[in-house]
Amino acid sequence: MQFLEVERMEPKEEVPAVRVKNYKEIYSNYSEDKAAEQAARCLNCGNPYCEWKCPVHNYIPTWLDLIKDGKILEAAEMSHKTNSLPEICGRICPQDRLCEGACTLQDGFGAVTIGSIEKYITDEALKLGWQPDLSDVVQTDKRVAVIGAGPAGLACADILTRNGVKATVFDKYSRIGGLLTFGIPPFKLDKDIVEKRKNIFEKMGVEFKLNTEIGKDISFDQILNDYDAVFLGLGTYTPLEGGFPGEDLPNVHKALPYLISNVNGVLEIDSKIIDMKGKNVVILGGGDTAMDCNRTAIRQGAKSVTCVYRRDEMSMPGSRKEVKNAKEENVQFKFNYQPLEIVGDESGVKGVRVIKTVLGEPDESGRRRPQVIKGSDELIEGDQVIIAFGFNPSPENWFDDFNIHTHENGLVKVKQSFEYQTTNEKVFAGGDMTRGSDLVVTAVFEGRNAAENILDYLEI
Repeated sequence: MQFLEVERMEPKEEVPAVRVKNYKEIYSNYSEDKAAEQAARCLNCGNPYCEWKCPVHNYIPTWLDLIKDGKILEAAEMSHKTNSLPEICGRICPQDRLCEGACTLQDGFGAVTIGSIEKYITDEALKLGWQPDLSDVVQTDKRVAVIGAGPAGLACADILTRNGVKATVFDKYSRIGGLLTFGIPPFKLDKDIVEKRKNIFEKMGVEFKLNTEIGKDISFDQILNDYDAVFLGLGTYTPLEGGFPGEDLPNVHKALPYLISNVNGVLEIDSKIIDMKGKNVVILGGGDTAMDCNRTAIRQGAKSVTCVYRRDEMSMPGSRKEVKNAKEENVQFKFNYQPLEIVGDESGVKGVRVIKTVLGEPDESGRRRPQVIKGSDELIEGDQVIIAFGFNPSPENWFDDFNIHTHENGLVKVKQSFEYQTTNEKVFAGGDMTRGSDLVVTAVFEGRNAAENILDYLEI
């Protein structure tokens, strides 16, 4: 009954006035005593809803019990039985919509701080010298190429390696992680965390071939000849557009190029930063990518940042914690407003014309459809606009040459003889490129499951 005596308490958070002046992570870690105290709030439900709501079905009550007893290394091993990137998911998962949102204590007492403890486990275990225990792994002579070093590809390589298969990960960028590195801002995920995970994988036996683009630096035909199977984890990178006038005006930016330019600047990889210093910025969208843009523009010194979303606050698809953080950092929100037009001329943007909405009946996805209120349009002034509506698939131009078929929307077709197998029997795929843009933890789940199916295909 610890939850009756101990309140939910997140790790210490940097105050907004300080944190907006840098790109450091805003949350500290628990002390050992505080982690144990918060973990002890868990009820150990007989049928833990938190596990079922978690896309990778983490053994949450089990590793909370271990942390309660101070068994960090054992908790790290348990955490990795279901998740290949727990310290990353602990930082960036929308726990309020997943495990913590399903916690029995959520109503009335405050959910167990599952995400913060998940982050704490691996962070502290690494300080103690923890490495995955592969002592019982029997090596095989099988080799698998993993194309894409994002969450799905890394998770696939993890499971293959733990089953004695040599995994070689190819990626066209200079660092692993995909959008973990180049899209998510450092104040949410310190890039050293991703590099530490790379070191773990390399010590496990995973080989990385970076700065290597398939179809350009090495042919896919050569990949097929050199490896027993291939996993594609290439993500989705084509930005969704609004379909309204003015999207092609100067000073209108897509979210991903904007975020990448800023991360590259922080990492001192590229000096071509899209800078919002002194600008009045209008950001269109309501997901976590929009929140990343909001909070990045604030740190760049924007004069004002206004986020426009066509539904109400409770309907936002992103993490409520991220919305809270953005509000604390002085982002202004315009809920129930739909953009009609970006106003401006060849000299640049003047603002965004919007119209007020009210939520009507649910659409095919179950979400209530916004309906415009005639005569309620107005202009939100701004000189920079960032469009953050999400991403479409980005199929490679060599797919057809190798019998890798896609749906009409560009998503790769899978579920052939094996789950995650494409129309080329030697090639498997998972993550965003097969299901559409989704959470990091979902990509991890699919990468791990795809690896299990590759093992079945290889008869291991």
